[in-house]
Amino acid sequence: MPSTDPPTHALGPQARQTLLRIAERSIRHGLERGTPLTVDPLEFDPELRERRASFVTLHRGGQLRGCIGHLEAVEPLVGDVAENAYSAAFRDHRFPRVRAAELVELDVEISILTPATPLSFASEQDLIAQLEPGLDGLILRDGPFRGTFLPSVWEALPDRAVFLHHLKAKAGLPGNYWSDTLEVSRYRTESFSRALHPGPGRVDRSPRPA
Repeated sequence: MPSTDPPTHALGPQARQTLLRIAERSIRHGLERGTPLTVDPLEFDPELRERRASFVTLHRGGQLRGCIGHLEAVEPLVGDVAENAYSAAFRDHRFPRVRAAELVELDVEISILTPATPLSFASEQDLIAQLEPGLDGLILRDGPFRGTFLPSVWEALPDRAVFLHHLKAKAGLPGNYWSDTLEVSRYRTESFSRALHPGPGRVDRSPRPA
């Protein structure tokens, strides 16, 4: 049975490559059969059987092509990655479904999330001062409104105030919105990526911490 305690260790290189292969296989399985790849967690190393939350992000030509994931652990990591890879390719409603002809141009990135911890703040300025650009993933909630940004979003929005402004918008709130009921939680990620199908002149990128 998978562990119920939230793991804090980083994955080894072999485990990372296994997850990247699973993500690719799940996308190809979706193209061929219209369903995510089914995996048996018992066939994988213990660290891939632990319950951990993940996101899978697809890029094409450096542009976002799909991103789906879970903020909380719901199943063994290897199954979560297989499900999220399929969803990023075929269920992200911001984009059309991935086509087979695109595979040679796609990059896949997997982000493994730590459990989120709530932030305590007295004002918007206090909250902004606590943010750590490049490291923090944030979850913003207020009533039915909810949004998250992975730490990688800091690359495009490096200013703390602008980052928060856009996160509010993603949650469906005005950028200048503020309320005493607003909740914000912080998490970190371990991220690694590679070209989905490297061709001549393209090589797999070494996993990178995030």
